[in-house]
Amino acid sequence: MCIKESLRLHPPVTAVSRRCTEDIPLRDGRVIPKGMAWPGCPQCHHPPSSAVPKAAIPIPPGVICLMSIYGTHHNPDLWPEPEVFNPLRFSPENSKGRSPSSFIPFSAGPRNCIGQSFAMAEMKVVVALTLSRFVLRRDNMRPPPRRKPELILRAQDGLWLLLEPLVGVA
Repeated sequence: MCIKESLRLHPPVTAVSRRCTEDIPLRDGRVIPKGMAWPGCPQCHHPPSSAVPKAAIPIPPGVICLMSIYGTHHNPDLWPEPEVFNPLRFSPENSKGRSPSSFIPFSAGPRNCIGQSFAMAEMKVVVALTLSRFVLRRDNMRPPPRRKPELILRAQDGLWLLLEPLVGVA
């Protein structure tokens, strides 16, 4: 749950682009036909669906849409108190009824990351081995980390940690 919450707060890839090839159902029951869009689309984190006009605007074929993974993971409509680190968001009880599209650190659909299973397994092993041997602390002598949003989300000047060996662990 901690790894998933970390990926929600700091997704490795901040956005992906896709070409719409099928109709998109909205939460309020209406459907955007392929090649069409509503201004203020609630899936694009604009005003609530009551402010969405009934008329659609044509989107020419071949237009590529950008989906913000970072924006989705920080949307307060999907994640109450989105800036708070709360691993219990991913407990089985709290995950019930949540759309699978609300947590997409490796993208989703047929063009998702082919290495996501390996990446998750690798993260679990690295975190388990590191925490079984060290206590991790942020180096307070360095400035706090700042996000550097590029294609891949990074820390502006790196992430400085202090590793203190656990007592009695070889």
